[in-house]
Amino acid sequence: MADHSHGHDAHGHDSAAFHATTKDYVIGFLLSVVLTAIPFWLVMSGAIADKSTTGLIIMAFAAVQVVVHMIYFLHMNGKIEGGWNLMAALFTILLVAIILAGSAWVMFHLNYNMMSDMPKMDGMS
Repeated sequence: MADHSHGHDAHGHDSAAFHATTKDYVIGFLLSVVLTAIPFWLVMSGAIADKSTTGLIIMAFAAVQVVVHMIYFLHMNGKIEGGWNLMAALFTILLVAIILAGSAWVMFHLNYNMMSDMPKMDGMS
């Protein structure tokens, strides 16, 4: 007869695992709503005349909202799985930032270096 008297901890669960409470989810939800409502208000009211500044502020709010989601809904912190979960997420964010910055740089230089000074060849089709 097999011994089934082992405890809950014998299933390989991490003893330092994060256990979310309803309060954590409510805080995350409220922060998400606020971090969505403020950029929405900025755009709809036209509070900032410069569109570039508005875009940068909206991107900053989006970055903060990603962090809020990672902490409150995905439960990523330095304690779970010995910090590897968080390290993998940070590495992914770094790679995405490098790819996006490189793509923006290439697009800017392609646009800047286009041959706009060349005369038009009207007779060719």
